[in-house]
Amino acid sequence: MLSGCGRFDLLSPPVGRSREEEGLVSREPESLYARHGRPGHWFNPWWRNPLKFYSYYKMRLLYKNEWLEAKSHPPVVPRVENSGDYLSRPERSASITWVGHCTFVIKDGRDTILTDPQFNRRAFLPRRVHPPGVPIEKIPPDAIALLSHNHYDHMDSWTIETLPKSLAWFMPVGLGKWFRGVGRKRVVELTWWETARQGRWKVTCLPAQHWSNRIGMSRNSTLWCSWLIESDERKYFFAGDTGYFHGFAEYGRKLGPIDLAMLPIGAYAPRWFMRYSHMDPAEAYRAFGELRARWMVPMHWGTFDLTNEPVDQPPKELKKAIRDSGGDPSVVRLMAIGERWSLPET
Repeated sequence: MLSGCGRFDLLSPPVGRSREEEGLVSREPESLYARHGRPGHWFNPWWRNPLKFYSYYKMRLLYKNEWLEAKSHPPVVPRVENSGDYLSRPERSASITWVGHCTFVIKDGRDTILTDPQFNRRAFLPRRVHPPGVPIEKIPPDAIALLSHNHYDHMDSWTIETLPKSLAWFMPVGLGKWFRGVGRKRVVELTWWETARQGRWKVTCLPAQHWSNRIGMSRNSTLWCSWLIESDERKYFFAGDTGYFHGFAEYGRKLGPIDLAMLPIGAYAPRWFMRYSHMDPAEAYRAFGELRARWMVPMHWGTFDLTNEPVDQPPKELKKAIRDSGGDPSVVRLMAIGERWSLPET
């Protein structure tokens, strides 16, 4: 059990202020609507990132990884075969397939929605633990793609250039120039709280507690976000990467109820380093409740070894968090890579 997992309550009044809370400005809903920078210089107005340039090296060089022995064993990540042939046909209702990491393929009626598509063998340096759950060649040319930010495990150049050029891309501001430079013209850039339409879908860009950086793109020069995509029948929330913050309660109040929430549960250790930008499983389950979502589908685990904990540890921590809180495990769908799940009718 990871010490400190899920113990920090961002919504409780602080008793003093720890070093981890440096830069904390506000926990009020109004801060989610505040000015969050300008093109090329974005920030989270409610809490400035307390981590410094040297924090990564401090974490790697000065702190022992308590999970080293556990990580010496091959991870156990379930996988099922999925040819992806069904994606060429309309769905009677809706289904979701986990491709791996934060990549899902939602088939809703005739429409296909793709989240943070990453089909490559690597995320820059980390190798993929399992092949993608669906062949990239099966993604329909009229699919809608949502992108949350520019980190390599979410925005992969090989994937983007291999997918059909005709995809409709929705992304936070600052990334359109790169996409147009590789011949992707159907690009919509949005900032927080902006919406756009794509067929029967309303797409809303929402604040997330994260950051951006990439070779050729300076730190925080492009925005990061979560997404709500909704039709008259269903609402899907895709968190992308985010730390736990008061935004989830506001989204549940303003935008809920939500049918399905895709929430990250991995890459959370050590907490002093990862807490700002990545939720742990207990925080993700809390966010699920605050979103007023009907179903939770965990993501951001089991695919790339990014941080200290083993890639198959997050589901174990999530099950414990649900049990400790007296929650209902039946509303959390822990999927196998390649698994296709048909959403129950409302």
